[in-house]
Amino acid sequence: MTQLFDIIASAGLWAAILRIATPLIFGTLGALLCERAGVLNLGIEGIMTFGAMIGWLSVYHGADLWTGLLIAAVAGGVFGLLHASLTVTLGLSQHVSGLGVTLFASSFSYYVFRLIVPLANTPPTIVPFQPIAIPGLSTLPFIGPAFFTQTAPTYLAILIALLMAYIIFRTPVGLAIRMTGENPHAAEAQGVDPMKVRYGAVVAGSALMGMGGAFLTLSAFNSFFPTMVQGRGWICIALVVFASWRPGRALFGALLFAFFDAFQLRLQTALSGLVPYQLFLMTPYILSIAALAIMARRARVPQALMQPYRRGER
Repeated sequence: MTQLFDIIASAGLWAAILRIATPLIFGTLGALLCERAGVLNLGIEGIMTFGAMIGWLSVYHGADLWTGLLIAAVAGGVFGLLHASLTVTLGLSQHVSGLGVTLFASSFSYYVFRLIVPLANTPPTIVPFQPIAIPGLSTLPFIGPAFFTQTAPTYLAILIALLMAYIIFRTPVGLAIRMTGENPHAAEAQGVDPMKVRYGAVVAGSALMGMGGAFLTLSAFNSFFPTMVQGRGWICIALVVFASWRPGRALFGALLFAFFDAFQLRLQTALSGLVPYQLFLMTPYILSIAALAIMARRARVPQALMQPYRRGER
């Protein structure tokens, strides 16, 4: 019991929670934006993988870190445009299109990486984002080192979550997005173009997914390997349901999953040899499934989610 308390009371644990949560925040907000407009984007896993690769590759070839993050966002937006073309314009299955984007983007990432970077025993590295100590706050006991010595993309992810919550629920743009996700025909009757709204939401949401992938190579690590996303995209899809399609809850859900993950890593060290490590690896996913099962009962799905829209049809 003392070991558990020491782990929870450690500033290092809470600092790690924010680091682990950051790519989930980007990815979950991206998926949430797409789904709020009525489009399920299962391409997230591949988009995050490509964002991780292209962001790292850009910096490796001389771009600065912020440019690498921007390039990853643009690349994610391009894949979002592909997904929107198939699902919004052509009205194809959002499930099939999304899975196709994931398979294509993941495979293309590995192909481009191996085409440009020669095989080596040790992957080439870059200098990633460094932690920024916020003056006046980083020196506070416990809170300072836990929350105010993060890298810039982490602060950006939290800011985007707050900004998205404001936009979706407090602005005409957010109202148009929500109307399109609930009833695109009613939105059209009010002068909103549901096609343009869905295109914009999918492209912008996919850009956020690309940024989430780029965080892994530009901040959390300093190199790229094809399997580094490790299912985070699918976790983001589940977190959207957990959050009931609300950005504030999405932020909380990402932090909750990150807590489970960071906690099990430290618990492995504390109880090394006493319990099989595979049990610790399962823990965050088991707890997340339990939390999702509880929250999903009260979740209200956007009524037009996964429903193709055609002008003049009802």
